[in-house]
Amino acid sequence: MNQQKSYRSSFILLTALFFLWGFITVLVDSLVPRLRELFTLSYSQAILVQFAFFGAYFILSVPASYILSKIGYKKGIILGLLTMALGCLLFYPAASYREFGIFLVAYFILAGGITLLQVAANPYVAVLGNEDGASSRLNLSQAFNSLGTAIAPAVGALFILSDTIKTKAEIASLTETAKDTYLATEASAVQKPFLGLAIFIISIAVFFLFAKLPKLIGEKSTGTYTDAFKQKNLMLGVLALFFYVGAEVSIGSFLVNYFQDMNMVPIIRESNSLMNIANTVASVFFKSLEGADNKALLGIFVIFYWSGAMIGRFVGTYLTKIMKPGKVLSIFASIAILLIIISISTTGLLSMWSILAVGLFNSIMFPTIFALAINGIGDLKPKASGLLCMAIVGGAIIPLICGSLIDSIGFKLAFLFITICYGYILYYGFRNSRKLIS
Repeated sequence: MNQQKSYRSSFILLTALFFLWGFITVLVDSLVPRLRELFTLSYSQAILVQFAFFGAYFILSVPASYILSKIGYKKGIILGLLTMALGCLLFYPAASYREFGIFLVAYFILAGGITLLQVAANPYVAVLGNEDGASSRLNLSQAFNSLGTAIAPAVGALFILSDTIKTKAEIASLTETAKDTYLATEASAVQKPFLGLAIFIISIAVFFLFAKLPKLIGEKSTGTYTDAFKQKNLMLGVLALFFYVGAEVSIGSFLVNYFQDMNMVPIIRESNSLMNIANTVASVFFKSLEGADNKALLGIFVIFYWSGAMIGRFVGTYLTKIMKPGKVLSIFASIAILLIIISISTTGLLSMWSILAVGLFNSIMFPTIFALAINGIGDLKPKASGLLCMAIVGGAIIPLICGSLIDSIGFKLAFLFITICYGYILYYGFRNSRKLIS
């Protein structure tokens, strides 16, 4: 009973971390349309924000697993939180000087902290109970991760995208006093949310300093990375995770611009029901959409993409208990492909709601792929976690490719490219559904 109570308390603490990094990861998306106008960037240049953020996973995941083996999981979590806080604090000078390069460095450091948390928390949750329930537990923790991603677009829309950004020509036409005032306002719009996040993250780090976590994973693993590379299902899972994160982030990053390209603003503004939805969401955050920029209005609807992932993960917690996780994964990937095809083949509200619905079927992919990939590999779990988290670099590479495709051939054909990613995930789920993996 005491052990079960300890597991439950640890699960709650770790799930709080899932919420935190989900919130911050998607808050990054809110800056993409803002930075594009602020620095006059192309879509492929603006997505360098994601490249810096997710590129850190590729560079730091394996070193993170090494660090954890030296200092332990609890200290690793605290170090990850403090690193995240440092990244958030760097947004202050980045916004003040309006230097795009400093923004990229800040994102990289922020992602470095999240990488440490990811490498530690995912396998930790997976082993907080019997192995058969690993996928279900990860889906539940990831559901709260999705709660963070669902809230973040509204926060980004209302606090980061809420004012109209001037072009370089418009800024140049201002008087020196007006220019200084405008630049100070622009800096504050980015500084305040991230300064608040830094203080909040430091508070959580202090809390974890006094928390007691059970030691479940062999931190001095006897296996090597060579042994991990020999695990075929693990390596196929690494590729599946690469494609999943890339596809999810690509859609999430470009939704506001995609809706603009489809000229959705007048359709939304002319619909009383849609405006009522937008105003209701805005009121939750004590903000008004009166006089708000079009990007803020469109950003409100992105919340449905990420909240779909939250709802789907709560449902997935149950589905992966009564069905083979691999089968659930393949079904969800098939539906995601269908929804994207519907969106790029239609216009107006059908196109908008079908692409937003992809979020619902993204829901179980990360935790299910992760659980399937580490199933039955024993002490290799920490190293497998490092490799799987390294695959999150897909969130940098796939959006960069997608951004280049948008610049050259437009949104519709670029989004067709994303269906290839889901096609591989469908294959990985089907492969595992045929194996004796529960």
